[in-house]
Amino acid sequence: MKYYFIIISLFLIGCNTNSNSKSDPTSSTASATYNNIDVATFNQGLKGENSVVIDVRTPQEIAGGKIENAVELDYYDKEFASKIKALDPDKNYYLYCKAGTRSAKAAEIMIENGFKNVHNLKGGYTDWKKDSK
Repeated sequence: MKYYFIIISLFLIGCNTNSNSKSDPTSSTASATYNNIDVATFNQGLKGENSVVIDVRTPQEIAGGKIENAVELDYYDKEFASKIKALDPDKNYYLYCKAGTRSAKAAEIMIENGFKNVHNLKGGYTDWKKDSK
């Protein structure tokens, strides 16, 4: 019986892998995830009518440029979590920062607060600016 449980567990873990190179799912909880996506997938997602792009960089960073129509929510703002909670959890969110680390942390916060459609730009604004020319 013990071996049966181990075999089933390994099977379930193996079935949960994703080999898609365009997105890299990152699990936050057992029931919800956010996706790390490349620039092309990010740009395509922004075309959806239910899509919201969020820039989690500081105002100083944003002064150097940003993605058009991005909502500015500074990750380091002490009110950041409460501002996230005020958003509509049914929309599709596309997050970015300078390189992708802060936006991944912001995506985790969103998932923990019940958001289901959250996407993080791998490489952040740096890659977006380079690849969107």
